Amino acid sequence: MARVRGIGGVFFKSADPERLAGWYRRWLGIELQSAFAANLQPADMPPGAFTVWGVFRDDTDYFSPGQDFMINLVVDDLEGALAQVREGGARVEAEVQEHEYGRFGWFIDPDGNKVELWQPRGAGPGAA
Repeated sequence: MARVRGIGGVFFKSADPERLAGWYRRWLGIELQSAFAANLQPADMPPGAFTVWGVFRDDTDYFSPGQDFMINLVVDDLEGALAQVREGGARVEAEVQEHEYGRFGWFIDPDGNKVELWQPRGAGPGAA
């Protein structure tokens, strides 16, 4: 049987892809390989990080406000990343949450997408 071996990409729509990609480059340091795309390498992830593929019930409010998906980005400094996106005009949501596998924070990007930031346990400043 053929098997999935990883996430090959995250793709979503924007009225202005170059502007939104540039915003992520400026405020979260995503290195773009084209005007609107980046290649994120597994070797660049901090220790303890991994990729999750998860299916939620259709009545979850975890992705609120009003979307059917959420991107989770691994960061090496959660507070620093949240401060950067706030400075870039994003709305930071809720309180930082701590779990046995790391710390989480959320923001709404300039296009209204809710994005989850994850700092794995043991990675970076203030590591759990």
